Amino acid sequence: MTDAIRVLVADDDRSIRLVIEEALKAMGCAVTMAHNAAQLWEYVTSQSFDVVITDVLMPDNNGLDILPNIRSLHPDLPVIVMSAQNTLMTAVKATERGAFDYLAKPFDLDELERLVRSAAARHKDDQPFGSHPHDADNPLIGRSPAMQDLYRAMARLMPTDLTVTITGESGTGKELVARALHSMGRRRKGPFIAVNMAAIPRDLIESELFGHERGAYTGAHSRADGRFEQARTGTLFLDEIGDMPYEAQTRLLRVLQEGEFTTLGGGQPISVDVRIIAATNKDLGALVANGRFREDLYYRLCVVPLNLPPLRDRLSDLPDLVQHFLGRAVGEGLSLKRFSPAALDRLARHDWPGNVRELENLVRRLCVLNSEKSISAQAVDQTLGLKIGDHADHKKDWREEGLQEAVERYLKRYFKAHGDALPPAGLHMRILREIERPLIELSLKATQGNQLKSAELLGLNRNTLRKKIRELGISFARGQK
Repeated sequence: MTDAIRVLVADDDRSIRLVIEEALKAMGCAVTMAHNAAQLWEYVTSQSFDVVITDVLMPDNNGLDILPNIRSLHPDLPVIVMSAQNTLMTAVKATERGAFDYLAKPFDLDELERLVRSAAARHKDDQPFGSHPHDADNPLIGRSPAMQDLYRAMARLMPTDLTVTITGESGTGKELVARALHSMGRRRKGPFIAVNMAAIPRDLIESELFGHERGAYTGAHSRADGRFEQARTGTLFLDEIGDMPYEAQTRLLRVLQEGEFTTLGGGQPISVDVRIIAATNKDLGALVANGRFREDLYYRLCVVPLNLPPLRDRLSDLPDLVQHFLGRAVGEGLSLKRFSPAALDRLARHDWPGNVRELENLVRRLCVLNSEKSISAQAVDQTLGLKIGDHADHKKDWREEGLQEAVERYLKRYFKAHGDALPPAGLHMRILREIERPLIELSLKATQGNQLKSAELLGLNRNTLRKKIRELGISFARGQK
């Protein structure tokens, strides 16, 4: 841009204002600072700006409450909202009230610069930003950077009917995210119907999804609605979509393409009026490559992919999650407990192969089995089935433990977490992805985001590296350190 970007920044924290002002001036912006909501409104009504950046909590008002007024006065003025609250509800409220985007404190200044430039470009295009209502409680817990990325993506999806595929390991909360997208979305007044594709016998999947007429097969004594009909005007959640038999995938694809279906044994087409959200703990791209999942169905379902981070990648969320599960335990009639700092530290050293579900079960067991009000690190170790000091090997220098040894230790705990049951199918590909993702991320970081150098470092073709970055959902910025 030839002209300086005019930016208005509102935050009652002087130190934050100074940091933002310095960063914006370094990129050539003309910056005006406001220290409260009243001053923000005074500047908005008297001056012209390309971008507004405002904190949520200010001494005289809530920044979110001013957004509708700014939108009414300047419908095309992009507003970036900052907040240290860092919850899904904050991101959703910012989006529904017309914010251009949402920044969780503390944020990276490179991300701030990217958003300001993007917002200024949108301002020139004069494109309005949508809003939508919601009436649901906060369903997700966590303020880590990984969860902030998820919240931002979910907030953008709330006013749409786009098909979403949620990927993530078992226990990360894929159905919770699907329910949040439904309960805060435009179809929230309709039903939410969940179907576990792995739990339906192969020969009953079509009947389960599309319903059947009387006499359609032996034992069909009356007509039955399928899940598509039950979910009419609402959301159909297809869990474990990677376990859907290949022959049933063909029928599902036809329905998504044509927008209608017929019941088993029926001849009258029925129009589809549902939003599809799918979920899987498998690598659908690998299933496509192996001929076990239809490529055309894959692209129909993965219009918007969402990836849920494993708990080991969001350990800063552990205290909030533990507090949440302790409160839930009290609601179930258990005694009020608390975790000692040492116990929380011990939780942060666990691998969490079962993710948030494993943590929830652990908290519940500790509440039941311990008579003391304060849960100790020793109690955590005993409940995890470990001897005191077993976690000391987590402190080993990487040179003292080979990769094979580390993977073997991880896998032993992973199998142990599932008890007598086996882990979900597709373990080989999941483990490869676990190793491949940090390898590529660290290589990109080492080369400051230079894909050509990273491909050379890894010994990969550049196009192969690009494909893996896309498939693994890796985000990076050129010049990052």
